[in-house]
Amino acid sequence: MIPFVRDFDFAWGRRDQVSPLIQRVIAENPGPFTFTGTGTYIVGRDAPGARVAVIDPGPLDEAHLEALLAAVASRTVSHVLVTHTHRDHSPLARPFAEATGATILAAEPPPVVIHASGPSEEGDDDGFAPDVVLSGGEIIEGDGWTIEALATPGHASNHMAFVLKEENALFCGDHVMGWSTTVVAPPDGDMSDYMASLDEVIARTFDVLWPTHGAPVTDPAPFLAAYRAHRVAREDQVLARLAAGDGRIAEMIPVLYAAVDRRLWPAASLSVLAHLIKLVREGRVAADPAPKLDAAYSLT
Repeated sequence: MIPFVRDFDFAWGRRDQVSPLIQRVIAENPGPFTFTGTGTYIVGRDAPGARVAVIDPGPLDEAHLEALLAAVASRTVSHVLVTHTHRDHSPLARPFAEATGATILAAEPPPVVIHASGPSEEGDDDGFAPDVVLSGGEIIEGDGWTIEALATPGHASNHMAFVLKEENALFCGDHVMGWSTTVVAPPDGDMSDYMASLDEVIARTFDVLWPTHGAPVTDPAPFLAAYRAHRVAREDQVLARLAAGDGRIAEMIPVLYAAVDRRLWPAASLSVLAHLIKLVREGRVAADPAPKLDAAYSLT
């Protein structure tokens, strides 16, 4: 069982000091994919004139913009960092950067745009363009803080996490969430990439994870081990459904996700598709005619 944390103290628009170098402001955009809302992080000292970085400004929401501007107050925002271009993370980056004079840094936007009307999260911010494109490994510095960009594709092809060196902490966006498992939705999401980047996060032995939604993960090692085991178990369950004769995703979902909110079943279908694409690549499963939501699948 994954030791999820779903209860934590928060209020929309309130600036909370959550660690010596981190403050958080949560946007009022709760939902089945955003939990209590998008948590925007301010990294740096709380002192007039101090240079700070802001991570995941969030959705295009005037109240959240005003709350963020009030939260940074007399400090200088030097960098706006975006984990990925889903609409609950990146649209406010440009208005906030223009208001503060900051530079926006993120990975290259994905080649495949997932619109909000599709069966996945909140769709892509297809107008997003960073000022500086990150590929992973870059070092960003401010007054008393050092951040490393860590490429973590899988949930999205352009997902980028950010390491705060001084606290051995990872701002993990949606790559790992403390309240839920992460949706991996093709065509932009990729389960093979996700498992590889999850293994890299595990190997880094962080002291704390700060997801964009929900509470921090304060004991990452056992949490990540359970998170990974869940993915392996889900893959085994997909193989078991195929062995039982369920050759289509629509037949598997009511069994595999019987205890899950039905609003999440369309996204769950995409996660199962992501597992099946991985299994087809590995030669363990065949798809007719090709891996997609309505294909017929069988064990090889």
